[in-house]
Amino acid sequence: MTTMPQPDVADRFAHARSLVRDVPDFPKAGIVFKDITPLLASPRAFHSLLDGLAEPFIGEGIDAVVGIEARGFIFGAALAARLNASFVPARKPGKLPAAVDRVEYETEYSTAALEMHTGSLREGARTLIVDDVLATGGTAVAAASLVERQGAVVHALAFALELTFLGGRGRVGALPVVSLLRY
Repeated sequence: MTTMPQPDVADRFAHARSLVRDVPDFPKAGIVFKDITPLLASPRAFHSLLDGLAEPFIGEGIDAVVGIEARGFIFGAALAARLNASFVPARKPGKLPAAVDRVEYETEYSTAALEMHTGSLREGARTLIVDDVLATGGTAVAAASLVERQGAVVHALAFALELTFLGGRGRVGALPVVSLLRY
């Protein structure tokens, strides 16, 4: 039996990277939006990113994955299943039917808020926060605040993409960050 050559580690996510498309002037003039929908349409690329996001946390005792609305749900739910952890949505205001904790924060182009059902996380739960993109870090910091309000512990943050020029990694402080495609 012939063994297939393994791709160089630097090339591991090349296919996924090739599918991320730039959309200029979205959601407003001057912003170049990184659109992941073509990546999500490719099972090969999506699996590759999910594997890359899950690997650092296998055996780490993650109790819960908090996915940030909306694209963080896509990655977060799949990672929760792979890590045998619960999935907890962090949603935009007004989307959750029961009592919520709420945090307001700044994004790179607006002010926003996140909510999470009160009591979604148990005291001391090791939590992984997941979103599609790390930009300025405002959304990640808000999600971390929601997790900590419930007495849980933020083990790490995981992102499919990171826009390094916006400095989000520095804004999240000492929290460990995993990101796979950096721009």
